[in-house]
Amino acid sequence: MIVTDIIEVTKAKSRVYLDEEAAFVLYKGELRLYHICKGEELSQASLAEITEVLLPKRAKKRCLLLLQKKDYTEEELKRKLREGEYPEEVIEEAVSYVKSYHYIDDDRYCMSYISCYASKWSKQQIMKKLLAKGVSKNRIQKAFDELQSKGELETEETLIREILRKKHYDIENADDSARRKMYQHLAYKGFSHDIILHVLSSFT
Repeated sequence: MIVTDIIEVTKAKSRVYLDEEAAFVLYKGELRLYHICKGEELSQASLAEITEVLLPKRAKKRCLLLLQKKDYTEEELKRKLREGEYPEEVIEEAVSYVKSYHYIDDDRYCMSYISCYASKWSKQQIMKKLLAKGVSKNRIQKAFDELQSKGELETEETLIREILRKKHYDIENADDSARRKMYQHLAYKGFSHDIILHVLSSFT
């Protein structure tokens, strides 16, 4: 394959184009190591070593470094590697590697995330945030069901009542403006219209 372009990404790294298509990002020292120069051919042996040895090793190391700092979902980890412009097959290999050692586990992540935020946010809000992290709706619901069956989750009605108590909401003296403000606050947190009205009308 012909190296059709080399574009600097940072002072340390450059994007390599093979046959007019972006292929991967290498450090300047690696460009020299593999004798990669614009307009010259990249041997199949060098290409294989880069894509099958060098990049997978670096991607795995990148995953491990990221996971030392915080937990990630599978999709979040893939997004981080895509930011580094790793080839998709390298990303899949690296993520499968850390997954095989249970360094990432979306089921465990869901359970932990829900347990952490269930006292602050509604189910809808938690689900929205987990969906944004690339977790499937079925997996999220499964985690909710499991925690609910263990008695580890409060009902949304109980959660709203706790929020009202923390806010020192006085239902007897609240005027229309205060009621509207509290309704909007609860709606923003993702609670349903019916549950909010039910609790606001019966809160003592």
